[in-house]
Amino acid sequence: MRFARWAGTLAVLCPLLAPAFVRAGPNDYVKTPIVEEGEREIDFKWGAQKFKDGGSGTATSVGFGWGATSWWFTELYGKWKREPGSAGGFDAVEWENKFQLTPTGKYPVDIGLLLEIERPKDRSEGYEVTYGPLLQSEWGAVQGNLNLLWQKHVRASEPFDTELHYEAQLKYRASERFEWGAQGFGSFGRWDHWAASSAQDHQVGPAVFGKLKVGTRQAVRYNAALLFGLTSASPRTTLRLQTEYEF
Repeated sequence: MRFARWAGTLAVLCPLLAPAFVRAGPNDYVKTPIVEEGEREIDFKWGAQKFKDGGSGTATSVGFGWGATSWWFTELYGKWKREPGSAGGFDAVEWENKFQLTPTGKYPVDIGLLLEIERPKDRSEGYEVTYGPLLQSEWGAVQGNLNLLWQKHVRASEPFDTELHYEAQLKYRASERFEWGAQGFGSFGRWDHWAASSAQDHQVGPAVFGKLKVGTRQAVRYNAALLFGLTSASPRTTLRLQTEYEF
């Protein structure tokens, strides 16, 4: 039944799902495929990057999300950004949708699908459409995630390449309050013709995670990472933080 329902859903979304990419921003985070029905959250994400030329930039987003069904989580974000040499300010509105395709823990890999539609402040960029599979597996106390995402611009004044991006995470669940591991983000360039290795963006580094209960049904979930660039095209360092108030 779940897969039959998804066949119809994907048929509706197909016009948007031409090949796509999201460059790894300082406040990007690793999405997971699991959906909790009825869960509501206020989500805050922040990140800062230091570039090899000495410049720096920051990005912030604030969103409200809701587990509308047992398989669909939807969230609306406001996004702000400061790039090197600019004062910064409001950047975009984003509508994020996460769909859980398999029952939690039934198969070796939990599978989800991400679909994001972003409307940049700069209307000449059209709409950013980002989509791709969300994969999660567990080996005892270790959890791994891998997301492959495509992004393209729709109705932009100039053509944009469709590019491939990834998010990866490995963590050891020492306790609910504190977990540790590593995160990685990167971009290969155009999805069907990858850029030279030195021109690709790859970042990896240590990360911490946790969940703090603050009431019967309320909790604060957090994760943070310090990432280091692996190529000449990557930022030198990225510090990122995400906190969620769940209720």
